[in-house]
Amino acid sequence: MRLKTTVSFVALAAVACATTAIAQQVKERYKPPVAELEDYQRDPMPAGITVQHSDVDGPVFVDARGHTLYTWPLDRLRNGDAGEQKGKPSCDDTKYTENSGLMSPYPPGLVLPDLDTRPTCLQVWPALYAPEGAKEIGKWTVVDRPDGKKQWAYDGFAVYTSVLDTKPGTVNGATGREQRGDAPALRKPIGPPPNHPPAFAVKTVATGRLLTNHIGFSAYVWDGDAANKSNCVGNCLNEWSPILASQSAQPQGEWGVIERSPGVKQWTYRTKPVYTRVQDRRFRSLEGGDVAGWHNVYTQKWPNPPQDFTVQDSRIGQVLADKSGMTLYVYQCGDDALDQLSCDHPTTTQAYRLAICGNGDPALCNKTFAYVPAPRGVKVNNMIWGTSWIDPQTGHLAKPDAPGALHVWTFRDRPVYTHGGDKKPGDANGDAWGEFNGYRNGWKAFWIRDDFLSNAG
Repeated sequence: MRLKTTVSFVALAAVACATTAIAQQVKERYKPPVAELEDYQRDPMPAGITVQHSDVDGPVFVDARGHTLYTWPLDRLRNGDAGEQKGKPSCDDTKYTENSGLMSPYPPGLVLPDLDTRPTCLQVWPALYAPEGAKEIGKWTVVDRPDGKKQWAYDGFAVYTSVLDTKPGTVNGATGREQRGDAPALRKPIGPPPNHPPAFAVKTVATGRLLTNHIGFSAYVWDGDAANKSNCVGNCLNEWSPILASQSAQPQGEWGVIERSPGVKQWTYRTKPVYTRVQDRRFRSLEGGDVAGWHNVYTQKWPNPPQDFTVQDSRIGQVLADKSGMTLYVYQCGDDALDQLSCDHPTTTQAYRLAICGNGDPALCNKTFAYVPAPRGVKVNNMIWGTSWIDPQTGHLAKPDAPGALHVWTFRDRPVYTHGGDKKPGDANGDAWGEFNGYRNGWKAFWIRDDFLSNAG
């Protein structure tokens, strides 16, 4: 809504009240089905912007409709940079027709597929416009767009919504999980900083929002401890190192401080003393959680996958599988135009997917990577798992019960697949299938464990 300077103070107050009411309705519409939600710092925000707990990325900023907010920070690709610099929004209504050559060895100037339906950046990522007269508040500033309009920015980067977020609480446009390999210049959901002492950090992994120390090593708790009391002494300290608090540290929110011995303080989280594992050699390791009685610490865990799914041990680690034990895969795709639009959703072009899995032949593609069927009428109580109707010939969305349409499982609104080359439970022969080991255009196994080398599922 654009407000003219002639609008009266009374009208402005009415708009503010209406916006607050909408935001409250959005907040009440969806609450993640988890026992504990991540706490966050209460920083100032513009009117109409609130915080929503999401299933994957913890607390995120949302607009008055409850739609998640994103930025597009500059990222280094193989042959140059893509994304936006601080204070310089570049996502506009330009319709790109050729690839840029930034991501791959392919030369620039190749014609992009499905130009008749290819959207512009601004159609996929609508800008969060700022009302006339909007003032800076906290990390929120107002930047000038090339088209002359004003746009909200957070921490200097222009802010957008995603057309894929059709319901309050969804974060389908992008995820904050770190990407490895030759991935596109991805958008990122934005949210308030987690509310934790400086000695800690929070990372999004395949099982939730994982707590680490400030260096990146996982934090653990032990069943043998009591509330606000550590029983890890003697030989226990050879394997587990208490995360110590300074003498001046004070309890805050879910964080407490206990005295292990005179003058030695230790942090607690949700009343449990926290430790690192001496033998951990990788950041964000889950190996300590394999030790009986010890557990990784999450500020918020992901919702459980559908009951029909299973977890299998494979040559590449633990993976999610269908009810028959066959490994599940997620498809990843980003085109190489300057606006770096994703191509992994059924509403986007399917040319890249069909080329990789079937040389353009839908029948062969569906044999190579088959959609995972979902029962009719199945209910899902979270925002990351769901179902869709898909036309297997085109890969696009279909109307329910349309001739030939399939009812399939989805993860973050994208179909999940099994691989025709997997013959028994635990096989993962489809992992890294595609361009750049599946990072740019291809399939990755649905990893459960983030601490295995080269995981990107």
